[in-house]
Amino acid sequence: MKRRRFLRDTITGVVLPSFLQGISLKALAGLPGVHARHAAQTDDRVLVLIQLAGGNDGINTVIPFDQYSAYTAARPNIYLPQEKVLRLNGFDASAFNPAMTNMHQLFNEGKLGVVQAVSYPKPNFSHFRATDIWMTGSDSDKVLSSGWAGRFLNDVYPQFPDNYPNDAMPDPLAIQVGSVVSTTLQGPLFTMGMAITNPAGFYKLVEGKVNVNANSRWGEQLDYIELMSQKTDQYATVIKTAAKKVPAQSPAYPATGKNPLADQLKIVARLIAGGLKTKVYMVSTGSFDTHAKQTEADTTTGTHAKLLARVSEAIGAFVNDLQFLQIGDRVMGMTFSEFGRRIKSNASGGTDHGVAAPVFYFGNNVKAGVIGSNPIIPENATVNDNVPMQHDFRSLYATVLQHWLKMPAEEVQQILMGNYPMLPIV
Repeated sequence: MKRRRFLRDTITGVVLPSFLQGISLKALAGLPGVHARHAAQTDDRVLVLIQLAGGNDGINTVIPFDQYSAYTAARPNIYLPQEKVLRLNGFDASAFNPAMTNMHQLFNEGKLGVVQAVSYPKPNFSHFRATDIWMTGSDSDKVLSSGWAGRFLNDVYPQFPDNYPNDAMPDPLAIQVGSVVSTTLQGPLFTMGMAITNPAGFYKLVEGKVNVNANSRWGEQLDYIELMSQKTDQYATVIKTAAKKVPAQSPAYPATGKNPLADQLKIVARLIAGGLKTKVYMVSTGSFDTHAKQTEADTTTGTHAKLLARVSEAIGAFVNDLQFLQIGDRVMGMTFSEFGRRIKSNASGGTDHGVAAPVFYFGNNVKAGVIGSNPIIPENATVNDNVPMQHDFRSLYATVLQHWLKMPAEEVQQILMGNYPMLPIV
């Protein structure tokens, strides 16, 4: 077998060489699969996905205020004081963690909502497998090589990458700010997105302090890698051009380096405002794997509070920036985490891998509120008690695809390989 054919047909993840000093755009090759059907081009709406890696503790994020005595009994070493939780306008049964001041404000302004107890049947408690399930949109007993957003992009932009960039779509289909392109953006044949690996390097690129290195190829005989390298070069140019169109952004962001998630979202806002037609952006923060010392003695402080404060501050600054840049109506954001945590806290002052957790969504055009009810906290909770699923995570995906990105219902069912109920979030 020729070397190029071996690479094209058998390697699931070929990473292009770094071609920019301090920043690289990466593309991954995929396994052969079934072509998705062509769909009509969507409008200028954008979806931003925020991964809360590690498995966020939903009960100390959205507190079941209507069951406060059962909550404190189940979590005697980490429960949040009743007088410090953030109450939600019009939803007295629930409250936010005190660290989530920005998200609390967005909720009360009608720009952020919560979907309670999101999971899937027969949940998996492995970080790697559970993350893979969320990113691919698969059943827990099936393994898929493509991601749900990658299949969507493959459906909307057929024949990628051969005929791209083109006049109709000159920009990356998806962008991830991070070291790799996640499975979420993997199409049936090719990765549909590019990764900006270093936020600091992004600004060097914009300022013209780095250049494309034409000698960094991995061998001219590897024609697929060469093809993707060429497209990476082309996309670097359009990214730089878009970013330079935005000379100023909202002052709401913390100083660079203080909040890595805010740094990522600041780049996303700049590229959207700069005119990129990119449909999907993805960012990530973590780790929410809080098995021990989730809180300090003052339970409003500690690891989990710091993580939630980072997410809340970043989302708050991002939404503020979208208004500053006058692009707020075009953007919808959504968080996800691979699983939740157990109802009862453990002896180490933490929480162990669980089932369902809340998902947050935000934007100017969302229907704010709390979808679903608080999980029932048993009076005598044990270490085996879990938050049961109320909503399949694929209902979120289906709603976003159909109601936000305007995909026909039959296309959505093909992309998600099933029919899932819509949620009233858009």
